[in-house]
Amino acid sequence: MSLVTTKEMFAKAYDGGYAIGAFNVNNMEIIQGITEAAAELKAPLILQVSKGARAYANRTYLMKLVEAAIIETGLPICLHLDHGDSFELCKACIDDGFTSVMIDASSKPFEENIELTKQVVAYAHDHGVVVEAELGTLAGIEDEVVVAEGHASYTRPEEVEEFVSRTGCDSLAIAIGTSHGAYKFKPGTKPQLRFDVLEEVSKRLPGFPIVLHGSSSVPQDLVAKVNNYGGNMPGAIGVPEDQLRKAASMAVCKINIDSDLRLAMTAAIREHFALYPDHFDPRQYLKPARAAIKDVVAHKLVNVLGCDGKAF
Repeated sequence: MSLVTTKEMFAKAYDGGYAIGAFNVNNMEIIQGITEAAAELKAPLILQVSKGARAYANRTYLMKLVEAAIIETGLPICLHLDHGDSFELCKACIDDGFTSVMIDASSKPFEENIELTKQVVAYAHDHGVVVEAELGTLAGIEDEVVVAEGHASYTRPEEVEEFVSRTGCDSLAIAIGTSHGAYKFKPGTKPQLRFDVLEEVSKRLPGFPIVLHGSSSVPQDLVAKVNNYGGNMPGAIGVPEDQLRKAASMAVCKINIDSDLRLAMTAAIREHFALYPDHFDPRQYLKPARAAIKDVVAHKLVNVLGCDGKAF
């Protein structure tokens, strides 16, 4: 099996009331942990690479690692560029063999967002690649994406029909209250996604796949483990998983998860060094880190996304 696009994945997810997990990858252990969980649960999968990850790991290494995952698992896997910020970056990823790209021009004025998105869509569709675009801006930090809390804005449903029809994009990331990074909501607050916005968007775009970014739940047991072993993470809570599951049962076909993987990996490595301070072989501490990622992904696939058993 080779890389696939998200077209068939999203059509099945929309009709089936579940979402596909889009997990950010940076190295071999992260890819292994994600794909081992998905293979055991027979779940379709999106592996996504940010601009920063591509620079860190080297584009050739990442492509070969993803190819290895396909060979080992036989899963339908889509390779996606997360938060592409220019036509040139999207084009480079398409030329490298990515089957999906995101052009994120959400920080630009509406007309500029449309023009840049149209440019990417034209090139991508000529090469059999699908395009995710974004309307609305999420607060938080993810690699080069930095939006101050006061500058976040919910997606305006009245704009989505025009945007999709004029750009020809294949899926749309919207802002309904999620945020990038681990520091989402202060303890004592009650995070609440704007399901009214999601419902209105889905009415205006019937059958069209919607995407949620910034959807890590920031498990408090992992935060505690990081802090118990020398970390100093301030208190924060993530997006409630029951709200994500509700979104997945509606028009949301793709849910991005990154911070929870980083948290699981860091917690496992910190714990390992606390218990075995004399270890220096990377295999000794990366093996439990990989297992921790696998556990988090398995939980998400079953309890949040509902896509287990949906690979074939």
